[in-house]
Amino acid sequence: MDIASDQPRIVVIGGGIVGLCVAWHLARRGLAPLVLEARKPHAATTGNAGAISHGSVAPLAMPGVLRQVPRMLTDRAGALHIPLRYWLHAAPWLLRFVASARTSRVEGVAEALAALLFGALERHKEILAAEGATDLIREQGQMYLYRDEAQMAKDAAGLELRRRHGLRIEVLDRAGLAALEPDVAPAYTRAVFLPDHGSCVNPARFAEVVAQGVRRMGGEIREAEVRAIRMDGRRADGVRTDAGDIPATQVVLAAGAWSARLLAPLGIKVPLETQRGYHVMLPDAGVTPGRILSPADRKVFISPMEEGLRVAGSVEIAGLDAPPNEARAQLLLDDLRAVFPQVRTDGATTWMGHRPCLPDSVPVMGPLKTWDGIWCAFGHGHLGLTGSAPTGAIVAAAIAGEKPNIDLAPFSAERF
Repeated sequence: MDIASDQPRIVVIGGGIVGLCVAWHLARRGLAPLVLEARKPHAATTGNAGAISHGSVAPLAMPGVLRQVPRMLTDRAGALHIPLRYWLHAAPWLLRFVASARTSRVEGVAEALAALLFGALERHKEILAAEGATDLIREQGQMYLYRDEAQMAKDAAGLELRRRHGLRIEVLDRAGLAALEPDVAPAYTRAVFLPDHGSCVNPARFAEVVAQGVRRMGGEIREAEVRAIRMDGRRADGVRTDAGDIPATQVVLAAGAWSARLLAPLGIKVPLETQRGYHVMLPDAGVTPGRILSPADRKVFISPMEEGLRVAGSVEIAGLDAPPNEARAQLLLDDLRAVFPQVRTDGATTWMGHRPCLPDSVPVMGPLKTWDGIWCAFGHGHLGLTGSAPTGAIVAAAIAGEKPNIDLAPFSAERF
């Protein structure tokens, strides 16, 4: 079929989990969206840790983050690293990141994230129940591991922020930790248990299920590289792709870390960086935790999955175009052995993906103020899976003319 002959409809740019959830809710309303997926090799959807964390309202930039910047720049083995060749390019984003760590801004960010993520687990279950795939969700909570009280005290501000926004937190001693996770190394003597958090046991299958639902309800998903949003005066009327122009009544920009490139020609400069996250997948690790574990001294997530055990993390800020750094992925095996010294690593495979990250940790969501017919749904950082289902529900409702259940102003693309 000639792609240019299509009838205008809502076009969603990006077939990652956020774009798919927006499309799913549009399709459920009978709006038959067209999703354009470029199949970029390093999208974050399939390789994330699987965490569904509605209580993750503390931004990455917390008060005191300035003290961490020298290590980000110099420690190649650090949990968050910026390579020397990328320092100059990353500097403007890093300055914004540090500036967003002031106390007043952190409180505003937490309020915005709490409003977005409230009920996230239920939103995921809503989609999966309709698609007959609730087995993808595990509701066994999540656990943060600490070596001692002093290490736990370093996270006190973030934990208190989460508590104030309604997250149930249980502090465990070594006996309580071992009762839930007996295989964890004895060096970890304290834990914070989040019983209401959940996880997805196969993010790739999750995305496939949502895509099937979009098609089942009359939507369509195609491969196409979007090169520009086509404008008629001040209004979007389609997209330009490597396969030709596609007309549209509305355009939803959900292209993850690539989204800012499509907004730049419209004069909208969004400070979007990519957190290049890595994971290692172990098909036969010999240990099976009952829930997602995160050792605080390692800043990684250890996730039991359908396919085995996944350890994910090791963030670097190095841009969209550099190849994966295998050394960063291999660091994750050391992180895993710190928690499970007995783990088996035979058959391990590695992966790298791009998380779209804004300096204040608040995603861009809702309509553009200065251009008509363009909606945004990107920039969720490390909360892409968690935020996908609620973002889909909110953005689709707004497009359909329904009143969203949250104020979209804090998520505006023009706030920068």
